[in-house]
Amino acid sequence: MNKQGFFWILRLLVGGLFVFSGLIKVNDPVGTAIKLEEYFDVFSNDIAPFFYLLKPYALPLAVFLVVFEVALGIMLLIGVRLKETVWALALMILFFTFLTFYSAYFNKVTDCGCFGDAIKLTPWESFYKDIILLVLISFLFYFRQDLPMNAPRWANYTAVLSLMLSLALAVYAIENLPFIDFRAYKIGVNIPVNMQPSEPMVYTYVMKKGEEVVYLDQYPTDEGYEFVEMTLNNPEALPKISDFAAWNSTGDQAEDLFKGNKVILLSSNLSKMSVKNLDQLSQLFASLEKAPVDLVFMAAATQEEIDAVIAKFGWKIQGLQADATVVKTIMRANPGIMILKNGVVVQKYHHNTTPEALEILELF
Repeated sequence: MNKQGFFWILRLLVGGLFVFSGLIKVNDPVGTAIKLEEYFDVFSNDIAPFFYLLKPYALPLAVFLVVFEVALGIMLLIGVRLKETVWALALMILFFTFLTFYSAYFNKVTDCGCFGDAIKLTPWESFYKDIILLVLISFLFYFRQDLPMNAPRWANYTAVLSLMLSLALAVYAIENLPFIDFRAYKIGVNIPVNMQPSEPMVYTYVMKKGEEVVYLDQYPTDEGYEFVEMTLNNPEALPKISDFAAWNSTGDQAEDLFKGNKVILLSSNLSKMSVKNLDQLSQLFASLEKAPVDLVFMAAATQEEIDAVIAKFGWKIQGLQADATVVKTIMRANPGIMILKNGVVVQKYHHNTTPEALEILELF
């Protein structure tokens, strides 16, 4: 294989991976912004307080990163401004490698979000992936003078078009919802079923009896054993959903949510909840008051704050508290609507696409 053939393989591997990873995140830039906020929180505590000031800019930064990632991958593949592209890729992979190493070594952010919610990697797997990319990009960087200097006109137009299209897709996903939902609460998921193990979980109990270490299938009832640890033999059986909860002053209400038809308005942060479509939401709730559905407002807030919002808009709706992380996982809009039928996610709506009452009733 000649040198140019070797360079082409490197460009194909690196560029293809960047495009693939970027497109997954373009599909859900809000999810990338949530991940950036986690990093800013960690860095503000561990490195410097000024990182906290970046949190309000997490979404535009996320859009820039994911669009830039796609554009650089395409530019590398089609040969547009390769020297500058390799420089930019080198800087970006150094940044990503630092993030994944920090996550893995200090166990701070347990999911880097490298491939969004589509492919989950452990922190160390993410770091090793970035190390491999760093090596590949290092070859391209070292031999950047040998890369083609000029690109055909169609390639330049394609690069510009890909940048504009990626930006448009990211903005559309923000103003609506992700095109493809890879999360645990996607349409069609039966939440109560996914909260249970898929099969009985099997453990091995590591015990010490005197100086001997023994491995047992059941916890021993005999005296003389000292517990060391227990390991799960079939982790694939773990529940796909382990964090769902909804409650009010009377206690847990999750089980009740899984009965019958529910229209649930979700807000992950009341202080940041958009108000531009609340009139349409109020009209929707008024239209559904006598329908065979239960209306619920589920927010990451105190019960007093939730009740105050319900009273302010005159909604005849049940107010429930929830965890902010869970709400963000369920819904990439603030607020947004989730339709449940006996615990199954039937549909989701961004507040920008608030449906008519008839549209919702046709789902049941």
